[in-house]
Amino acid sequence: MTITRRHTLALMGAAATTALAAPAIAQGTKLKVGALRFTSHSPSFIALEKGLFAEAGLDVELEFFQAAQPMAVAIASGDVDYAMTAMSGGLVNLAEKGAIKVIGGGLSEEPGIDGQKILASDAAYQAGVTSPAALDGKRFGMTTAGSSFHYMGSKIAAAEGANMTFVPLQAVGAIIGALKTGQIDAWSIVPHIAKPVAAGPEVHMIGSVADYLPDYQVTTVFTSAANAGDRPKTNAFLEAFKPAITDYNSTMIDRAGGDAGVDAMVDLIHKYVYTDRERERAAPSIINGTMRINEGAALNVGSIRDQLEWFQSEGLIDAGISLDQIIDPSFTEMIGS
Repeated sequence: MTITRRHTLALMGAAATTALAAPAIAQGTKLKVGALRFTSHSPSFIALEKGLFAEAGLDVELEFFQAAQPMAVAIASGDVDYAMTAMSGGLVNLAEKGAIKVIGGGLSEEPGIDGQKILASDAAYQAGVTSPAALDGKRFGMTTAGSSFHYMGSKIAAAEGANMTFVPLQAVGAIIGALKTGQIDAWSIVPHIAKPVAAGPEVHMIGSVADYLPDYQVTTVFTSAANAGDRPKTNAFLEAFKPAITDYNSTMIDRAGGDAGVDAMVDLIHKYVYTDRERERAAPSIINGTMRINEGAALNVGSIRDQLEWFQSEGLIDAGISLDQIIDPSFTEMIGS
């Protein structure tokens, strides 16, 4: 089966009918929601803090992770129910095994919105790496093979005709340390990390990921196959999660509530992000991390298809894996080609 827009709309209609007919979940149904301590995970924080999960009948506990891969494993094992994180080779392999399903879209690169940045070490910058066009022969940091960092770096390299070495460093903190000390030459990361790192003399911003991947679906909303089959529970989760996205975008990007609205939202987010800093020191980084999250958790299928084809071209996943094994299109709108 191939996912088409007509097929998606039919499934959405069926899902809506099923949701109306399905019994309500038990009040206080317990869920664990996975998150990273990034601004981009704010919809989960908003839905919890503003009582949206509770209104949907859910008793939610947040569980925090350091990277995408362990989050995907926790979803597959049933230790966590729902999460939003980047596509990775590990996530796709779990989907092939029937363990998880992508049910929506999260963070997106969007022209005109300050998105992920491309960084260079000072040593590389002084040697002439002042733009991505000079990355040939350089070392690019990533957590693991098949990570979003690997994907972004490969796409940038392909566009620039550059041959780069990808250095796996497992954790974001290790990549930052390697970049500052010149052990790697370049990296790409969300703006709330990129801007503070580049504020010092050891690192420089040399470009934007959106120039190379203007419609990149950076993160997806996903769950276990078992939860995807439990329509009342998954619909309840999305019933709370989707308006939290709207609140976040309206407040932080469209600034519908002005400076006062932004300040109040920063207060909420600071309970979970940059908690080791005083509020005034944390606020600029939280604001710098603001990127559009797809309204209604809509999923850009074209971007997911491109990522899938890249994983396959790199030999990171089986060539026979299809989008239908990864995505359940019945919970939210599918956009893109």
